[in-house]
Amino acid sequence: MSTNVTLPSAPAIEAQALLRHLRMSPQKIRLVVDLIRGQRAEDALQILRFTKKRAARDIEKVLRSAIANAERKAEDAGASLDVDELYVSRCFVNEGSRWKRLRPAPMGRAFRYQRRTAHIVVAVAEHHRAAAERTAAAVAAAAAEKGVRGAVKKARKALGGAKQAPGRKPKKQE
Repeated sequence: MSTNVTLPSAPAIEAQALLRHLRMSPQKIRLVVDLIRGQRAEDALQILRFTKKRAARDIEKVLRSAIANAERKAEDAGASLDVDELYVSRCFVNEGSRWKRLRPAPMGRAFRYQRRTAHIVVAVAEHHRAAAERTAAAVAAAAAEKGVRGAVKKARKALGGAKQAPGRKPKKQE
């Protein structure tokens, strides 16, 4: 006879990082961002390290920031996060503001041109299997801790029940 125990599913930890007003054309950055979309975070860092595009350095910084944000988010939630289980869940490039500039032209005229900027967003998420394993480990640890606490309570009750724990002040009787 097998029993199916369903564990409460913990939400996978997600974090993102944003770089705004990067002075590079979004079209050029998208060529590099398309390489890492959906990859494991570790593999994406390796791809970016060996890509011969100038945008790769900036995207790598944003990806490292997103990974650090995920670690911090897990730490604040009190969960343990395996960085090897992170993957690039979303990454995209939006067009930023355009800087209008003038270039001297013949006969005292001027030609306008535009310096394009870009906003890069990289989001990493924990794989759903890793989130389930993390939840199972937390439930097992809680169950093990509960058993220890229960045993201590039973032992105290058997010894007399009225004994105080060391370091605690006795209650005032009124």
